[in-house]
Amino acid sequence: MDRLTVFGLFAVTLMLVTYALEDRARWATLAFAFACALGSGYGFLQGAWPFGVVEAIWAAVAVRKWYRRRV
Repeated sequence: MDRLTVFGLFAVTLMLVTYALEDRARWATLAFAFACALGSGYGFLQGAWPFGVVEAIWAAVAVRKWYRRRV
């Protein structure tokens, strides 16, 4: 496995873990947004720009969800 693949595996694994924890802790929603941003970066670096765009949108949705939960 090359470094880019390891980075992608890390990003997607972090997304899975933080998504599973979202109902338990508010910080997990923000961590999920960060993981989605990492996944977006991976998509763009890999050359799969549609994946990168969708993950960027998910990151924005998660940040909005985190913000609404803190107010």
